[in-house]
Amino acid sequence: MILINLLPHREAARKRRKDQFFTQLGLSALLGGVICGAVFTWYQGQISAQQDRNRFLQSEIAKLDEEIKDIANLQREIASLRARQTAVENLQGDRNLPVHLLDELAAQLPEGVYLSSMKQQDQSVLLVGVAQSQERVSDLLRNLANNSPWLVRPDLVEIVAARSSATGRDQRRVSNFTIRATLKRPSAAPAAAPGKG
Repeated sequence: MILINLLPHREAARKRRKDQFFTQLGLSALLGGVICGAVFTWYQGQISAQQDRNRFLQSEIAKLDEEIKDIANLQREIASLRARQTAVENLQGDRNLPVHLLDELAAQLPEGVYLSSMKQQDQSVLLVGVAQSQERVSDLLRNLANNSPWLVRPDLVEIVAARSSATGRDQRRVSNFTIRATLKRPSAAPAAAPGKG
């Protein structure tokens, strides 16, 4: 016996393919959603981890900033202490400068030269005096320039001819002078102390 299928087999096959297509489409959409969710979750984890690292780095940077401030404060304190130490050392070294200055002037003044005043400001010394002649002033300048380890760079500020009278009728010609010289610190003239005794 021959069986003939009178049912619409093409429409049934088409319906089967259509159902299969929608099932595959739904599964693809579901798979795509799962993949997107997994990627989103992974990125969120990465962002969270990076934010944690950023927070850690910011806290460490804040600690380092505090340490840098402490170091800057320490450096300022060290500089201040060094300045004080230098000032104390200078005071210690300068306390004998007047003795060296007077000793040096006594040794370097030629005969016929008399000092009327002496003024020291920092390392500069201003000498004002009277000499019997201009040659005596030249001798004093030469002595200070060549023979003095404590007084350097003597400079004649002015020399003025004048008359001096010891008595009413005895008048002499003299030269009033002003000399500026620089006084060396003891650290700059160590060889002078043993030579002078």
